[in-house]
Amino acid sequence: MSTPNMRPLIFGEVLFDHFPDGSVVLGGAPFNVAWHLHAFGLQPLMVSRIGHDQLGEKVEAAMRSWGMDCSGLQKDPDHPTGTVEVQFDEGEPAYEIVENVAYDFIDPSQLPQLDGQWLLYHGSLALRHESSALALTSLMERYSCCRFVDINLRPPWWQRDRVIQMIEGADWLKLNQAELAEIFPETATKEEGVEKLTAMISKQIVLTGGEQGATVIEVHDGNQCSVVPERASSVVDTVGAGDAFCSIFVAGQLLEWPLEVTMQRAQAFASAIVCIRGATSQERGFYQQFTRAWGLKD
Repeated sequence: MSTPNMRPLIFGEVLFDHFPDGSVVLGGAPFNVAWHLHAFGLQPLMVSRIGHDQLGEKVEAAMRSWGMDCSGLQKDPDHPTGTVEVQFDEGEPAYEIVENVAYDFIDPSQLPQLDGQWLLYHGSLALRHESSALALTSLMERYSCCRFVDINLRPPWWQRDRVIQMIEGADWLKLNQAELAEIFPETATKEEGVEKLTAMISKQIVLTGGEQGATVIEVHDGNQCSVVPERASSVVDTVGAGDAFCSIFVAGQLLEWPLEVTMQRAQAFASAIVCIRGATSQERGFYQQFTRAWGLKD
């Protein structure tokens, strides 16, 4: 595998998902993306914040065991490590997200010093608090980064005006069809919503639709590339499926894969993630089936 010109810089929440069956799994959309990218040899730097508590120790221990760069991981003496209660309604996950946790207070003054070229990935949840929002702004002002925005609208932790402001100027945007409708409730069709987004994004819009698959829209010419998943035979839960898709899409940009190849691999990986509990796996063998098939560092 050739060395990419850019490293992924991942900003946002790291937390523990608590499931109804009592299992507890590391999560948070940015963390999931960073975890996957590291498994595929792309050396992400995760910028987040954990508490001085047992869960925080577990986060750091897991990252170090996985071989991840922890230099962007801040420790908060006053706020706990993030947690989420996950419930399921007809198979679809619903989230009770605890507020005033460590990742809400990412400190701009404790950001790592960077050099080289970076692809900055971030979502919307970690920006619900002013401190973390300022930290992201500081990163963007200090370093010239390509920017990938992954919308995760979790009521009540988002406001339309702030989301639109966050989207504007991004290189890539990922969102699902329900989120598109929530951002632009005045539009009658999906196409009208996409048209509004193309005025804000410079490269591509990734629109996901669960079992309907995903479509990438090229902003400069309107061309589209779609992929539909094969029906999974043993779905455990769909938590993190979008993050899995997103991680491989980001990998495709860094490794300069053709768009059709990127889409096929992203969908294949997302289809594998729904067959395990939670959004990530700590089994290296889970990832090796893909690294070997795709000719990546094993």
